[in-house]
Amino acid sequence: MRTNQPQTIYLSEYQVPAYLVDHVDLRFELFEDGARVHSTLAMRRNPESAQGDVPLELDGDSLTLEGVALDGEQLEAGAYEDQGDKLIVRGVPGQFELSVVTWIEPQSNTRLEGLYKSSGMFCTQCEAEGFRSITFYPDRPDVMARFRTRIEADQNAYPILLSNGNPIEQGSLDNGRHFVTWEDPFPKPAYLFALVAGDLVEKRDTFTTCSGRAIDLRIYVEPRNAEKCDFAMDALKRSMRWDEEVYGREYDLDIFMIVAVDDFNMGAMENKGLNIFNSSCVLASQDTATDAAFQRIEAIVAHEYFHNWSGNRVTCRDWFQLSLKEGFTVFRDSQFSADMGSPTVKRIEDVTLLRTAQFAEDAGPMAHPVRPASYMEISNFYTLTIYEKGAEVVRMIHNLLGDELFRKGSDLYFERHDGQAVTTDDFVRAMEDASGRDLGQFRLWYEQAGTPVLTVSDHYDNSRGVYRLNVRQSIPDTPGQSNKKPQHIPFAVGLLNGAGQSLPLNLSAREQGGPTERVLELTEAEHSFEFHGLAERPVPSLLQGFSAPVRVQYPWSREQLLFLMSHDPDGFNRWDAGQRLAVDVIQALIKAPDDAEVEPRLVEAYRQLLNDTSLDQALVAKMLLLPSEAYLVELAERADVPAIHAARKRVLSHLAASLRDDLLACYQRHLVPGEYQLTSDAIAQRSLRNTALAWLLHLDDEQGRELALELFHNADNMTDRLGALRALVNSGFEDDRNHALEAFYERFRDDPQVVELWFSVQASSDQAGQLAQIRQLLEHPAFDWKNPNKVRSVVGVFAGQNLAAFHNPDGSGYQFLADQVCRLDDSNPQIAARLVSPLTRWKKFAPHYSGQMKAALERIRDKSELSGDVYEVVHKSLAD
Repeated sequence: MRTNQPQTIYLSEYQVPAYLVDHVDLRFELFEDGARVHSTLAMRRNPESAQGDVPLELDGDSLTLEGVALDGEQLEAGAYEDQGDKLIVRGVPGQFELSVVTWIEPQSNTRLEGLYKSSGMFCTQCEAEGFRSITFYPDRPDVMARFRTRIEADQNAYPILLSNGNPIEQGSLDNGRHFVTWEDPFPKPAYLFALVAGDLVEKRDTFTTCSGRAIDLRIYVEPRNAEKCDFAMDALKRSMRWDEEVYGREYDLDIFMIVAVDDFNMGAMENKGLNIFNSSCVLASQDTATDAAFQRIEAIVAHEYFHNWSGNRVTCRDWFQLSLKEGFTVFRDSQFSADMGSPTVKRIEDVTLLRTAQFAEDAGPMAHPVRPASYMEISNFYTLTIYEKGAEVVRMIHNLLGDELFRKGSDLYFERHDGQAVTTDDFVRAMEDASGRDLGQFRLWYEQAGTPVLTVSDHYDNSRGVYRLNVRQSIPDTPGQSNKKPQHIPFAVGLLNGAGQSLPLNLSAREQGGPTERVLELTEAEHSFEFHGLAERPVPSLLQGFSAPVRVQYPWSREQLLFLMSHDPDGFNRWDAGQRLAVDVIQALIKAPDDAEVEPRLVEAYRQLLNDTSLDQALVAKMLLLPSEAYLVELAERADVPAIHAARKRVLSHLAASLRDDLLACYQRHLVPGEYQLTSDAIAQRSLRNTALAWLLHLDDEQGRELALELFHNADNMTDRLGALRALVNSGFEDDRNHALEAFYERFRDDPQVVELWFSVQASSDQAGQLAQIRQLLEHPAFDWKNPNKVRSVVGVFAGQNLAAFHNPDGSGYQFLADQVCRLDDSNPQIAARLVSPLTRWKKFAPHYSGQMKAALERIRDKSELSGDVYEVVHKSLAD
C-alpha cells in the first residue's frame, strides 16, 4: 500500500514565480542509449514577487545531473542541491545565467511524458509537467520565455530534426552526425516546447494569409503513412481560413508543422508551430478511416491550430485555469465543425457526450468545478468538465451576448493579453468590458461543480390567453460543495400550437408579434414567465439548442414527445424528444413482466422517420439511434446494467422486427452507386444504411446477413466495411463473424490504426467481447501494452462500452480491470488513472454490483508503490 500521499495543490495558495526566465538556449545530443541536454537559462528575480531573496528552485523528474554553472562558472557540489524532484541553487544574483547539463533515457520512458521514443523516433509531450523530465526548469505555465533549440543526432537514423519556431541554422558534424537550430520568437511556457527527430516523410503545402503572407505547411509521417496526409492538410487550411474570417486571427510564424506519432497519451498537442498528433487523429484515407474518423481528424486539427491564439499567444497562468484555453478552444472547434457540416448534427453529438459522460463526471466522486480549487495530479484534470463543460460555459456567454458582442469580447481578450499568462476571470472581464454586460453572477459557472437541474411546471389560463412557465433551479451537492448559489442560465424556449406552428412569445399584453424563440435569463432560484395572446394551450419546446448544460425536468406526456418529434422547428429538440420518448419506453420495461407491450406508437414514429425523405437525412440518422446503455445507466437511480441491457435490447428487437420491410427499403434507397464522397449527404446516407443493416442483423435476418457479407467484401470505403463487420460481429451468425474478423485482420494487419478498430469492434460487442475473448485479444501479436491506443481499444472499450459484459454479475469484469490498472500503473500512470473511471462511480449501481466494484477499487488502493495519478482517483472514489 502506498504510504506517501501526494501533495494537494490549492488555487488559493497561488503565488507568482520568484524568478523569471527571459531566454532558454537548449542543445540536445541524441544517442541510441540516451540524450544529453544542455540548458542555459537567462533569469532574473520577479519584481512582482513578494518572496524576497529566496533560493532558486527548479523542477526536475528522473534526471541525472552532470553539471551546473552560474554565469559561466562551474558550481561546486556544496553550492547547489539536487533533490531529485528539485534543483536548489542558493545565493543567485538579481540577474544571471544558469547552465545545467542533464542525462536522460528517452528509450526507457514508458510514461510518454517529456522526451521519449516512439516507433524509432524521438518526440516530446510536455503538457502538463513533462518538461521537468528533460531538464531542470521552473516548469509552470506563468514562466514564459523565448526558446532557441539546437538538435544533434545521427544523420542517417534521424534525418529530420524539428522544434518550435523557424529554422535558423543547420549543418554537418563529425561521425556522421548533423544539427538543426530552431528559434521561436514568441515567449511561451515550457509545456509548449516540442522536439521531434526521426526518419520521416515530409508532405508540404502552402497557405496565404489574409495579409498576403505565405505560410509553409508541413506534415511529417512515417514512410508507410505517406498517402494518408491529404485530408489533414486540407483540414488545416480550412481551419486557418476560418480562424481569420470568424475570429480575425492570422498565423504568426513562417512554418506550421504536424507530426504523427503512434505512441501518445493524448489526442494531439498544440506545441507552438510544431503540433504532435496521435497517429489516429491525423492519418486518414477512404480505405482506412471511417466518416466519423474523418470528422474527428478535421475537428482535432482545427482544435490544435486554434490553440495558436487561444492557448499559446494567450496562455493560462496556472493549471487551475486549464479550461481558459481548452474550454474556449473546444467551443471554437465546435463552431468550426458546425460550419463545415450540419450544425444540428454537431450539436447532437456534443450534447450526447456531455449528457452521457460529463454529467456522470459531475455526479461522481471526481466532480470538480470548471476552474478546480485543488488537485493532486494535474494529469487527472484533463477531464470532460474542463473541456466539454468549459466549452458550454463559453457557449453560454455567446448565447447571452450574441455574435457581434462576443466577437468584440474575443478581440479585446486577445489584444489585451497577447503574450501573457492569464485567468478565466480575465477572459470573462474582456467579455464584460466589450459588451457592457455584468457577468458577475455568471462566474459561478467556473466556481461551482455539478449539473444544475431545472424543474419546470406550467399553467394555461384559457380565459386570459396566458401561458405561465415556472422554472426552479437547483444544483446537487458535490464533493466539498453544498448549498450552492443560483447560477445565471440562458434558457432558450419556444411554444408550438396544435398544428405544429411556432407561436409569438409576447411577455406582456402590450407586446404584439414577439419573436418565436426567446432566450430567458434565469438568475434566481425560481422564476415565472407569462406569455400572452395565446388562443390555445401550447406545447413547450424547452432548452432549445441545448442553450445551457443543465438537466430539464418537465412532465412531458408521450403524446407531447411524439408531437415534438414530428413538429419541433428546433432540430436539436426534435431529436431530444425522440430520445426522451425512447428512454421512457425502455425504462418502463426494465421491471415490467416479459409479456409487457412495447409502446406501439414508438414503432410508428420510427417508421415515419425511416420513410420521410423530405427530412434532413443526417438528422434522421441521429434520431434512429436509441439512447445508449451508458446514458440509461446515468439516468438510473441505482443501475442494474443487465436489466437495462435486456430492456434496451428488447425494444431494439421489437423495432427491428416491426420495421423489417422499412429497414430493407431504407438500406436499398441509400445504397447509392458512384465514387466515395465525404459530403454531409453522403455521410448521412452511409449512416442510415449502416443503421438499417445493424438492426436487420440484430434479428439474425438472413437477407440482412447476405447484404452485410456483400457490403463487407465489396465496400470501397472503411465506413461501409466496418459497418458491415460490426453488424456481423454483433449478430448470431458466429461463422460469418469469425470469417469476417479474420479477413479484416489479414487485409489490414500492417496498419496500426485499422487494427485498433478491429480490436474495438470485438471489445465493444456482447457477442464477441466476453471476458475470455478480451483476454485472448490481450495475447494477440498485434496488441502492445506500451501503446496507449491499443490499450484503450481493448481494455478501455470493454469497460466503457461493453457494459453488459463488464458488469457481469460474478464481478469478473471489475477484477479484470483492476488487474490491468495495476499493471499499467507501473509503466504509464496517466493511462492507468484514466482506465479506472468505470469503477469510480460504484455508488451509482445496484448493491450486488457496487460492492464488487468497491472491492476492486480497494485492491487497486492496496497496490504497493501506487502512482500519484491512480492514488488520487481511487482515494477520492472510496471517500465517504
